[in-house]
Amino acid sequence: MKLLSVNLGRPVAVPYTDQPEGVTGIGKRPVDHPVRVTAPGPKGVGGSGLAGDAVCHKRHHGGNDQAVYAVAREDLDEWERELGRTLPNGSFGENLTTSGLDISGALIGERWRIGGSVLLEVTSGRIPCRTFQEHLGERGWVRRFTLRGAPGAYLRVLEPGEIRAGDPVEVVYRPDHDVTVALQFRASTTDRSLLPRLLAAGTALHPESLASARAYTAGQGG
Repeated sequence: MKLLSVNLGRPVAVPYTDQPEGVTGIGKRPVDHPVRVTAPGPKGVGGSGLAGDAVCHKRHHGGNDQAVYAVAREDLDEWERELGRTLPNGSFGENLTTSGLDISGALIGERWRIGGSVLLEVTSGRIPCRTFQEHLGERGWVRRFTLRGAPGAYLRVLEPGEIRAGDPVEVVYRPDHDVTVALQFRASTTDRSLLPRLLAAGTALHPESLASARAYTAGQGG
């Protein structure tokens, strides 16, 4: 298991973003130098966990609980075959493109050691948005991506450090529950009846997803 690339984005003006400023950092490209990774601060204030990476819409993106976004190269390869087009590393706006790592099957709260120093913790899957769809230029992309159910993973930074392409990725901890990224994503998108199952992941879960699971479960009890 390793990092194929570390991808950073710069603010770019586009006609399709919902932001008042009209810019997005979703277009990320691999870099060939070490990148510092740290916890960026709370959502709404903190941006990306990677130095030099732009998060332009902090209301919905960035912050400690989604500081880093990872996508498996294997998932990109599947989409390449389905869409009939090339998808370079970074195409989904991911910071990390990995090889040999089952990201959809990763458990919420699972921890990855990267490059010997950085420690990341899985918090949730990525919910697709209009900016993602327009960035790819694929009609109906939000629906197709959602139905596939392989959203990539958001991670929080537990221990900072530097990473670069080629670094090994080691799963150093897997919690004792069955709440995977794929399950969390389905519960948050297509099957809300699964929300009570997310509670087993506890506070490792992204706070917004945890709040949804608690509210849904409380409503059932009422």
